Amino acid sequence: MINYIAIEGCIGVGKTTLSEKLAELLHGTPFREMFEENPFLSDFYKNPEAYAFQTQISFLLSRFKQQQALQQQDLFQRPLVSDYLMAKDRIFAELTLKGSEFALYDQLYQTLGRQVQVPDLLIFLRAPLDVIVNRIERRGRPFEKNISKSYLQDLMSAYDRFIAGFHACPVLTVETEELNFPGSLDDVNFVFQAATQMIEKELLSHCVTAGDKKQFTLFAS
Repeated sequence: MINYIAIEGCIGVGKTTLSEKLAELLHGTPFREMFEENPFLSDFYKNPEAYAFQTQISFLLSRFKQQQALQQQDLFQRPLVSDYLMAKDRIFAELTLKGSEFALYDQLYQTLGRQVQVPDLLIFLRAPLDVIVNRIERRGRPFEKNISKSYLQDLMSAYDRFIAGFHACPVLTVETEELNFPGSLDDVNFVFQAATQMIEKELLSHCVTAGDKKQFTLFAS
């Protein structure tokens, strides 16, 4: 039985939409990251070097506060589906901070990170760079208009490295290029079925890809 699912992936890959749809299928509770409340985010995308440390520390403290609230949820009453994993904070920090700033950040992260709950399942969403750029442009968030393609590519690579070394819980990797979570319940069901089969087979790692027939294959690591 899955009580707590976290969904991760690059900016614009579809995490929040999928988390809300899966929560509906599971009759559970969606848990959404409040990234809009970061007062430095818009300035960071305009001038990353000047605002990286303030932005990252603000995110770290905000995410930790949210994770504390998450741990107070009754996970055995209703499943919970989160659109982020606490570890994402360090993924972003590795890209934006350097030297003594990263060292200071990492000390704080290591202290706080040990206090958060690990999900029963991590769903990792991937898509090609051009697909992600198109999705970001379509949703039209003002503070995202200055994100560069090179930053997104670096972020995608950082996520791939993180997932390759992540063993805290089972991971379902989903290639989303052919999936449309906002517009297709079938696509959401496709991911739900893959997650269910993964748990039933007790595998630690799967990768699923969707074509026109919405068939999928599970690969054990």
